[in-house]
This record gives sequence, structure tokens and C-alpha cells, in this order.
Amino acid sequence: MANQAPTLPLLTPYKLGKFDLSHRVVLAPLTRQRSYGYVPQPPAILYYSQRASKGGLLITEATGVSDTAQGYPDTPGIWTKEQVEAWKPIVNAVHAKGGIVFCQIWHVGRVSNTGFQPNGQVPISSTDKPLTPQIRSNGIDVAQFTPPRRLRTDEIPQIVNDFRLAARNAMEAGFDGVEIHGAHGYLIDQFLKDQVNDRTDQYGGSLEKRCRFALDIVEAVVNEIGADKVGIRLSPFADYMESGDSNPKELGLYLVNSLNKYRILYCHMVEPRMKTLGEKIECPHSLVPMRKAFNGTFIAAGGFDREDGNKAVAEGRSDLIAFGRWFLANPDLPKKFELNAPLNKYNRDTFYISDPVLGYTDYPFLDSTA
Repeated sequence: MANQAPTLPLLTPYKLGKFDLSHRVVLAPLTRQRSYGYVPQPPAILYYSQRASKGGLLITEATGVSDTAQGYPDTPGIWTKEQVEAWKPIVNAVHAKGGIVFCQIWHVGRVSNTGFQPNGQVPISSTDKPLTPQIRSNGIDVAQFTPPRRLRTDEIPQIVNDFRLAARNAMEAGFDGVEIHGAHGYLIDQFLKDQVNDRTDQYGGSLEKRCRFALDIVEAVVNEIGADKVGIRLSPFADYMESGDSNPKELGLYLVNSLNKYRILYCHMVEPRMKTLGEKIECPHSLVPMRKAFNGTFIAAGGFDREDGNKAVAEGRSDLIAFGRWFLANPDLPKKFELNAPLNKYNRDTFYISDPVLGYTDYPFLDSTA
């Protein structure tokens, strides 16, 4: 035993509230667009169970909280009975392998168009400022966004309630908890960021007012399912979907200090180097001040590999590390990290196609050529 290699920091156990994690490699939430008609499909049972391990934490793809929350084709929801029932076998398959799974709940806000909205209505947001058309992830198609309608102050509690009901539904589906999606330019981020939020009511203007919507949602979800089952994802430094902030460090610190009052389980933050989705830049900013200020578990995401994931844990910069593209392409990623085995390369062209197998459940495991 004397010559046994020391355990990698990423592969050391961790106590996440009441959950005993056997390692610190987390499946990041990844939109895969294979939930036809907004309902999770049977292939997702295999996809998530392939990536499940005993004591491993998985976070699902972003899941809509209501019929106004959608903005991409074939993304799942959790607002109907049919959707809740469709999630149950997925959750059961993860649990059968000893895994822990949280449902990421979201509302896209203005990152949508009338085609995704009930009765062809316009998308809702903190603002009525339109979003510039964006090249879709395949590099060819252009996503068109309908100029949004600014939510009235009296409508906001209904949206908060949608998140609360989605959290309740996630519990009904058997999930271990929920992650509130407050990142990447979607509805919550549209309230948080001063480049988007131009409101003059109690949900806009000062930093405190811009954060109120996010914190109202946290409070409602905590009251519904318990703080020990709630996480949140934030990206104060990101400028995704034209949602930047003039003082991201101040925003991030204010948020984590406010979140401490609710004693939520974890805060999941996107590294400042991920200014836009999938693009890593050199950057002087750091999540360390937020990590130090937050009392719960801290999860970092954004461009990590085995080496810098281990380094971040060893240096105490994060408790857990979320891996997206590498976990997508390597269903047994924790095992491969342990053995320092070569990784399958991910194929960007199949990230968002609707094929239920190709680029979804057909990435090989270490011990198979299948």
C-alpha cells in the first residue's frame, strides 16, 4: 500500500448537506434538445444513467417552469403532469446507480420568440429591449427573437410562483433537489444585470432592487421544498445573450451574501473566463471572493479539465467542479479521471441535434468498444 498514488482532489469524498458524495466531479446542466414536445423521452433514461455513479451529483439540462418559459426546440419542462411522469424513470435510473440528481429549473425570458409562446404571445422579460438575432450553436442558423414585453410589477409574483410549483413538481418526480438557473442571460439574469434591467419599480435600478426577483424566487422555492434541496447557478461575469453587468464582482458578492440568509445548499458559479458560452478567455477576475463569502457548498464551472479541476479543489477555490462537454462525451468521466485514461473527444455538431442516440448515448465507455 505504501506506494499507492495519492487520491486526486477531484476523487475525494464530500458531504453535500445530507448527501454523501464519493467524488467531486459534477455533471453540469447541458441543454440537449431531445425532449420532443417539451416532454423528456425514454433515451434520456439511458443518457443520465450512463453518467450516474454511486455518490455522484448530476444536474439536469435546463427545464422550463411554465408554458411561457421556453425558447429552444425540444427542451424539457416540468409544469405538466405528463412531464413529471416522464421524469420519474430518469430519476429512478440515476438513483438505481446510487447517484444524486438535481433538476435545473429555468425561464428563458426574452431569449424566445412568439413561436415558442402560448397562443403566439410575445416573450416576457424585465425589459422591452429586444435581443439581436444570434447565430445558433451550429454556426449556420440564425435565432430570431421577438421583442419582449416588460412584465408589470403585479405580474412578477406569478412568475415567482411558477418556479415554486416547478420545484414542487421536481420533488413529485423524485428529484433530490433543484438548481435555480440564474445565469447566462435568461430571465433571472435579465433582472440581475444592469445592461438589461432598465426598470424603475422595486425590481430595477439599484443593485438590491435588481437582485430582488432572484431572491424572491429563492425564498419561494426554499419555503416550498427546504433550503437543503436548493442550489442556484449564477454567472455575474458572463455577457451571454447581451446580459452583461457594469460591476460583476459587486453583483456576485451581493448575491452570495444575500443567499447566505436562506442557507441554501449550494451556489454554482460560472468562471469569469467564460465570457460567452464555450469561449475561454484570459481574465483577471476570480470567483474566490464569492467562494469565501458564501457559507454553503461552492460549485465552479466553465472550461475545466482534469488538471485545473484538481488544482481548484486542492487550492480550496471550489468544493465541487461541474464538467459539461467532457462529461457529455465521456459517460464514465470520474473513472477516466481516476485512471488518467484518454478522453473521448466531444463532437459539437451533435450537441443539439434531435437524434435520440447519435452524439447522445453512443459515446463509448472505457471498458467497451461499443
